[in-house]
Amino acid sequence: MSKGTIALGADHAGIHYKDAVKAHLINAGYTVSDFGTDSVDSVDYPDFVHPAAESVTSGEANFGLLFCGSANGVAMTANKHQEVRAAIAWQKDIASLARLHNNANMLAIPCRFVAQELAIDLVDTFLDTEFEGGRHQRRVGKIACC
Repeated sequence: MSKGTIALGADHAGIHYKDAVKAHLINAGYTVSDFGTDSVDSVDYPDFVHPAAESVTSGEANFGLLFCGSANGVAMTANKHQEVRAAIAWQKDIASLARLHNNANMLAIPCRFVAQELAIDLVDTFLDTEFEGGRHQRRVGKIACC
């Protein structure tokens, strides 16, 4: 039985991390929707991030994971979607707090700044952390502008 569905999106700088995380997630019992890229050739990350974000907002995926060099572009793109709360994390505490306090539903990993093993730990931390709710729910409810 699947633990849930995770949407993946990456650019050329994040493809190797995406593929490693994908294998890890499948091994852990998740269903994975991989929106690409599948090449190290230079690509435009929005082409892969928008479909992953749409998968999360539609409910097709429970969470989304994004991979690029700095994580900035993929996070900015994902956060254009009204119901997405994409957080950049490079430490486990940040990945945990993104879920715990901000109810993030997508995680962006800066692949040029973290080791692949840490990226997998960030994903596990993110997926294993529950939203705390309470006072944080009020704040999260104010994030969307429309």
